[in-house]
Amino acid sequence: MRILVAVGLFLLWIALSASFHPAHLLAGAVFSGGVAWLNPIGTARARGVSVAAAVVYGPWLFVRILKSGLHVSRLILHPSLPIAPRLIRHRTNLRSDGELVTIGNSITLTPGTITIEAGPGELLVHAIDEPSSEDLVGGLLEDRVARVFPKQGDAT
Repeated sequence: MRILVAVGLFLLWIALSASFHPAHLLAGAVFSGGVAWLNPIGTARARGVSVAAAVVYGPWLFVRILKSGLHVSRLILHPSLPIAPRLIRHRTNLRSDGELVTIGNSITLTPGTITIEAGPGELLVHAIDEPSSEDLVGGLLEDRVARVFPKQGDAT
């Protein structure tokens, strides 16, 4: 299984880099093999991750990142630069390291927001304006991350 993961990562490396230089291919092979060796795919269930929910979460987050990128671009290009920066102290039910890392990175990947601090039960987030923080404040982002990390007894 690890060999298949390594080969898949290496093919992704080639597709994204579009470089066939021998040194670049060697680096891709080494990194792909290392990632596959350090992160065996079979441990996702043992870590309490719903693979199906994670597969759905990735594209959903990608669309949110695109939408936020367009929103921030409009803000930047607007003549009056209508930003209203704010710090948000957000209480969360997410507690595990995996949940907090996932939500924190998702916030930071989304243009217009950045996670400043994360701890059990609380996030400190900077948002460039109110619409940029709606997914967080409205609870949508937290609900999506919680589906990826179902609690014992929850359906996956």
